[in-house]
Parts: sequence; structure tokens; C-alpha cells
Amino acid sequence: MDLHNTYPGLVDLRQRAQRRIPKFVWEYLDSGTGHEATKARNRKALDRIGFVPSILHGEFDPDLSTPLFGDTLPLPFGIAPVGMSGMIWPDAEAHLARAAGRAGIPYSLSTVATQTPEDIAPHLAADGWFQMYPPRDEAIRTDMLNRARAAGFSTLVLTVDVPVASRRERQTRSGLTLPPRLTPRLLAQVALRPRWAFEMARRGLPRMRTLEKYASEATTALSSTAHVGYLLRTSPDWDYVAWLRDAWEGPLLIKGVLRADDAPACEKIGVDGLWVSNHAGRQFDGAPASIEALPHIRAETDLPIIFDSGIECGLDILRALASGADFVMLGRAFHFALAALGPPGADHLIDILRKDLIANMGQLGARDLASLPPPIVLS
Repeated sequence: MDLHNTYPGLVDLRQRAQRRIPKFVWEYLDSGTGHEATKARNRKALDRIGFVPSILHGEFDPDLSTPLFGDTLPLPFGIAPVGMSGMIWPDAEAHLARAAGRAGIPYSLSTVATQTPEDIAPHLAADGWFQMYPPRDEAIRTDMLNRARAAGFSTLVLTVDVPVASRRERQTRSGLTLPPRLTPRLLAQVALRPRWAFEMARRGLPRMRTLEKYASEATTALSSTAHVGYLLRTSPDWDYVAWLRDAWEGPLLIKGVLRADDAPACEKIGVDGLWVSNHAGRQFDGAPASIEALPHIRAETDLPIIFDSGIECGLDILRALASGADFVMLGRAFHFALAALGPPGADHLIDILRKDLIANMGQLGARDLASLPPPIVLS
């Protein structure tokens, strides 16, 4: 089967993913919070960014490589962390880590993944990023950093935009709890998705395995959208970031930046990069689109800027890069691809994005990513 003829874009993978996974899993992956206005705002704002095509540049093969943290990566995008990846498709974290390694792009493992840093270590290539939800206890935090470092993760990502559990209403209505408990209602949904059920039976029910080492049995009184991680984590402050900076030797990124006036403070405290993100609309429904915040943050710092939220195609990647990002990460998209096609899905999405980048750069006459023209606002 020629996957490009059958699934030429992310929309095709998304549609097939919805047909292949149970409803409660779909609601977890696809939903935002509130009325999902922020999620919709991300898409609308990206669509308002355009370019003026350029002509008569002759034949050329665009160079997609990009510098980041002292290395040159072959593509300007990577795989963002998604909690409970292994619920979306069994063994998701290992599948995605291997696909990232084959493509030479970063893979990010979430603190609340269903596999541990030790599990992923054999599958990790040179550019592994570990995403941390901040543990309150210093001993836990130290141990978690040591585990990530020993497993081969080189970059630490501190997520700062989840001070409390969000209210993802679609997720709650589906009957999902974290970790999932297979109630009769959920079992009925599972029965309609035999391939997912078969693969999951081989792996066992997903759990937040990294946290199991630290979790107590006191996990009652949690909402349906919270989980054991909320019993361990804190809402970090600037002193917390300073502690991490001293404790972690590699690049340190702050994820969840939307205010331009936070950028100089992050730079002063010694972080190595900012990750502009509104958590894809999953935490706060009154946030601006990430792409709208990006140019203002770029104007306030020379630090490398990572970007996510709403990216669906190569053109979106170019929009972000032209608006001030140095690198782009995709989370939902890779999980749509994995749910749609299993392990080949991630490789196929990487190829879709690569081809889309090349096609659009050809229209713009951009021989490399540094040659992108300035974006314009479309009516």
C-alpha cells in the first residue's frame, strides 16, 4: 500500500485514528478544556499567517536542517511529550522513540508516560528530552533527574503551565479516569475496537510507571482529570528553576511560556531555551493562541524558542519558524498517526511533514529555513 495515496495528510490519519481507538481514549487525546476555544483559536490563528510566493528561482532541493543547542538536526521538528501515550496505542513511547531515532529528531518522554526512562533507554537515540512535572519532594526530584540522565536523556523540559489539574469536560463525560479503570461502560467502548483491545491485552493496562516508585496508596479523592502525579508535584517558582539549573548539566527548557515579560527572567536565571505553548488548549481556555504570543516573546530574548500548539502540517511549521521559533514540536499529531497505522504511522507522518516542507519552500523560493520570507497576515 502506498501510504501517501491513502493517507496523504494528517486529517486522514486523524479520521482513521478515531475509528481505531475507544471513545474514552479518543476524548483524552483530542479534547481541550472548557469550551475548547483555545484549541480552536490555535488553528484559526495559524491559518491567518501566510506568505507571498516567490518566482523564478530555478531548480533546487530545500535544505531542511536546523541548528539547535550546538547540534544540526536534519529536520526542524520533533515529537512532543504526551502523558499516558501508551493508552493511546500500546507501547507508544518506544515506537515513537525509535521513529525519532530513525529520523534523527528529538523525542520527549513525559513524566506521566506509561513507560519509564529505563524502559525507553534501549530505544533512545542521541536526542532524548525528558519532560518533568515538578516533584515537590527534593529527594524524588533528584532521583528522577538521575534516572533520566542515566537513561540517556540529554535535555530537561520543565513544564510550568500545569499548576493545578485542568477540567477536560469531554474526557470526564467519556468515563475516563487516570489511570484508566475498565468499568462496564469503558469495556463496552473497548469491545468496539478489537485491534486496540488485542494490542492492549498483550501489554497490560497502562499505568504511570515512572511515578510508581514514589507513589503512596493515598490516591483517593482525586478528580477524574487528576492522577497520582498531582499528589507528588508542586507549582514551581523561580527558586525551583534555579535549583534545577544547578542540578541538571544539559540544556534546560521552560515549557508553557506565553508572556513576553517572562522571557528575560528565564534568560537571567540560566535556562537554555523557552518553549512557547498553551498546552494545546488542554489547561486554560482563555489563553491566546500560542502563535500570537510567539513574536512578542521572540522580541524579548535571543534564547532558542521551541514552539507547539495546533501544528498540523509542514506549512504550520514554516509559519512558526517565520514567526520567531527555532524549532517546532508536535504531540497530538504523532499520536493520531500511531493510533491510525500502528508503528509505521510515526514514520509516515515524518515523511508527510518533510514532503510538505519541501513543497511549500519551493513555492516560497526558500532554499533553506533561514531564507523564509517574513509572514503576512491574511484576511
